[in-house]
Amino acid sequence: MQQRVGIARALANYPRVLLMDEPFGALDAQTRTMMQENLLEIWSEFKNTVLFVTHDIDEAVFLSDRIVVMSASPGRIIADIRVKLARPRHADLLTSSDFMEIKRECLALIRKETLRAFEQQN
Repeated sequence: MQQRVGIARALANYPRVLLMDEPFGALDAQTRTMMQENLLEIWSEFKNTVLFVTHDIDEAVFLSDRIVVMSASPGRIIADIRVKLARPRHADLLTSSDFMEIKRECLALIRKETLRAFEQQN
């Protein structure tokens, strides 16, 4: 409920850009999915830009039109992925082949970057 109130408070002034830094990170899986669907409904009504930071690849693919993958250190953009999944989006999208293809691309990029970062440490 606190997350819903926080989003409502952030939207009260009708901002053109909404900045969200891991807003659903502390939620259980079911509540997180419901909040993601709520955010998509809110977005479809207001159509404002949302900059959403997450470490959850499923969440990034489900919510985004664009995913920017960052390097470990120094922080830089290593990929800019367009997400061309149809809207409106619902939870059943999470098992579609199109969703899985984007998720695989993100996982491969993150794995490659993680291996690079570990090699630099050694």
